[in-house]
Amino acid sequence: MRRATSVPKLLLRWFSGLILGAAVFSGVAQSNWPQFRGELSLGVSTNPNLPTTWSTNQNVAWKTAVPGFGWSSPIVWDDKIFLTSVVRDGEVEPPKKGLYFGGERRTPSTNTQHWMVYAFDWQTGKKIWAKEVHAGNPGTSVHLKNTYASETPVTDGERVYAYFGNLGLFCLDLNGKELWSQKFGQFKTRAGWGTAASPVLRHDRIFIVNDNDEKSFLAAFNKKTGEQLWRVERDEKSNWATPFVWENEKRTELIVPGTKRVRSYDLEGKVLWEFGGMSSIVIPTPFADSGLLYVCSGYVGDQTRPVFAIRPGASGDISLKAGETTNQFIAWYEKAAAPYNPSPIAYRDQFYVLFDFGFLSSRDAKTGKEIYDKQRINPTGTSGFTASPWAYDHKLFCLSEDGDTFVFQAGPEYRLIGKNSLGEMCMATPAIARDSLIIRSAANL
Repeated sequence: MRRATSVPKLLLRWFSGLILGAAVFSGVAQSNWPQFRGELSLGVSTNPNLPTTWSTNQNVAWKTAVPGFGWSSPIVWDDKIFLTSVVRDGEVEPPKKGLYFGGERRTPSTNTQHWMVYAFDWQTGKKIWAKEVHAGNPGTSVHLKNTYASETPVTDGERVYAYFGNLGLFCLDLNGKELWSQKFGQFKTRAGWGTAASPVLRHDRIFIVNDNDEKSFLAAFNKKTGEQLWRVERDEKSNWATPFVWENEKRTELIVPGTKRVRSYDLEGKVLWEFGGMSSIVIPTPFADSGLLYVCSGYVGDQTRPVFAIRPGASGDISLKAGETTNQFIAWYEKAAAPYNPSPIAYRDQFYVLFDFGFLSSRDAKTGKEIYDKQRINPTGTSGFTASPWAYDHKLFCLSEDGDTFVFQAGPEYRLIGKNSLGEMCMATPAIARDSLIIRSAANL
């Protein structure tokens, strides 16, 4: 979606929908959005021309249908928007809004499915190309609210890297030609829920993590040739958190959360430091802001739902001892402050947490001190929240599964200032590029 002063059309669709927008980092216009939550995994823009109000017929630049199922986020490079999806032959059980309980589908479908990568035109929303990278019967099941295309692709402006956790990693050029692929086999996941951790890219390497209930691993590949550079086993069962490349003042690290341990690896796969104390299901993506790394997990069935803020330079085991809330490298810790699905966001020195059941809280990003406790977003409704929040124009945006984006004034007071409704189920985290916000719904882009 764009502001009314510069609107051609908007994007929405059956399992994916988009609203056009823009992003700026460090005072430089952010014209692309190459990965989940953007280049720095922050979900933040400083572009002053992004939309703050929209509806099904207001500030919509264009709307286009995306065949199949997928909760991957859109990514943007120049005049193309890339998206993944899986199209199933025969009848399809649509996703349902609300609680995750009862959504297990432990028996894989026997219908043929088509793993797809799509490119759409930035200006018009027209589909430029569609590439099928695999067709067949899935060997594993997914939760009703998950899909076989929940991992967000990543691009370097020369190639698109589409990772499907139950299948493998595929490299395409920007015209949809497959350059190489790496298929990993299929592994059982907890309760048959499926996979979701997206790939990350740095310089000439692409990193993927596949935490499952059989043989978890972390691997690095040469982005040009697909050669596996290294692979390390992980003492973990199923996790769903996307890794984070942390380029801090001391070194570059690959941060990979897990249920047993949060681990930092160097770019050759060696563990630099680690700590324990996470909840029993790990989903949110780590990120860094103002010199601190934020890692959290918040399974709703656990008493321990921690947020950790980490200083750079650690080595070895930096776990907190009983009763501690800080140590040399853990700047602050809160035992029960983390979300389940949405990743938190740091914006203008505040750390915001969006909870799945429709609450918002805020803390001081540097100290962890509470600014305001959980506030119910929609007192008259029962909306669930899965997409991660984003921020710009001194505002925070939270997209519900009902397709309602609640708009908050950023700052020390809880202040809801608007609601923008699309009327379509939404679980994917939007993208921001140039003057547009791009939203994937259950049916449209």
